[in-house]
Amino acid sequence: MAVRLRNLPQVPEKYMPMYERMYKQKYHFVGRHTVVKKCYWTHKAMVEGRHCYKCKFYGIESHRDIQMSPAALWCWNACLHCWRIRPQDLGVDMDETKMPFYDDPKMLVDELIKVHKKLMSGYKGHPKVNPKMLEEAMNPVHVTMSLTGEPTLYELLGDLIKEIHKRGMTTFIVTRGVRPDVLARLDEEPNQLYVSIEAWDKRSYNYFTRPLVPRAWELTWETFEIMPSFTNPTAIRITLVRGFNDHEEALKGFAKIIETAQPTYVEVKSYMWVGASRERLSKSNMARHDQVKDFTRRLSELTGYPVIGESKSSRVVLLSRISKPIRLGKGCPKGLDTPEPEAPGEYDEYDPDVMP
Repeated sequence: MAVRLRNLPQVPEKYMPMYERMYKQKYHFVGRHTVVKKCYWTHKAMVEGRHCYKCKFYGIESHRDIQMSPAALWCWNACLHCWRIRPQDLGVDMDETKMPFYDDPKMLVDELIKVHKKLMSGYKGHPKVNPKMLEEAMNPVHVTMSLTGEPTLYELLGDLIKEIHKRGMTTFIVTRGVRPDVLARLDEEPNQLYVSIEAWDKRSYNYFTRPLVPRAWELTWETFEIMPSFTNPTAIRITLVRGFNDHEEALKGFAKIIETAQPTYVEVKSYMWVGASRERLSKSNMARHDQVKDFTRRLSELTGYPVIGESKSSRVVLLSRISKPIRLGKGCPKGLDTPEPEAPGEYDEYDPDVMP
C-alpha cells in the first residue's frame, strides 16, 4: 500500500535519511522499496497540451504514463551525471548490493495506479485542463521504470511486468545493464528495453559511472550481447556529456556497442545540469541541441543507423534501424513541438529532481 514515512514497515533505520529526503522531493512510496512521482511532462501535458519526446517518438501519452521505480534506493553505480539524490550524497552506507526485501508485484501495481489517479485528481477544476485530458489521465496506460535506482535489482521484475501487462498497460524499462542475469531470465519482456550509457570502454566507465560492484563493465557488456535476443524493441540511450564523451574515440566505442547490441533504436540525449549532478559537473557539460545533432550525424555514419527524429526541447535525436518507430500509444493530441522553446530556458523551469 502507499505509505507515509512513519508507516514504512520493516525498513532499517539506516535508510531513513534517503526516505526522508525523497519524501520531501515529492516521491510517493508504495510499500518498502517502490516510488512513483509525477513527471514534469505529465504536468505540461495536462496544462499546456505538450508532451515529452517519448510521445513524439513512440506514441506514449505523457499524462497517462506512470513514472516509477521498484528499487528506490538501490543502484550499482554512482554516476557523476546522476541528477537523483544518491545514498553517497547523504552519507548512507549501502553495504548490500542486492535489495534486502521484495514487495508483492500485484500489490505494487494496484497501489501505483491508485497513487497516479490521486496525483491526477489534483487537476480537477484547473482552468487550463481539458476535461477529456483529465478523464484520460485518470486511466493510465503505460508504466516507465526509470525514475530512480536500478529496476533490475528488483528480483521479481518479470512478475511485475506481467502484472502491468495483465491490466492492458505497456511498459518501458530503463536500466544500466548491470544485471544481464535478470534480463536473460525474464519470461515476459517489457514493451521496450532501454540500456542507458555514457561510457564507451572500461576505463571511461570506471571513471564516470563509478561502479559499486566488481566487473560492472563486463556485466554491462553481457547485456549488450543478449540484447539481440529480445523480440520487443530495444534502445541504447547515450547521454552526451560535453568534455567527456563528445569526441572521436567515444564515437568509435559507441559504434562498437551498437554493433554488438543491435538495438532497434539509439537515442542520443544531452546531459542536463539539474538536481544533485550540479555538485559534480558544470553547466558547460550540457550539449546544445545542434551539438547533439552533429554528434548523432557522425554516429549515424559509423553505424548505418539513419536519423529519423529529434526533439529540440529535450535535446535528443533518434536513430533507428526500422523506418518508423513502433508506436505503443495514440500519441500527442497537439504534437510535441508546438511551441518548442530553445533550451536551456525550458530547463530553468524544471524541478531539479524530475528527469527531463
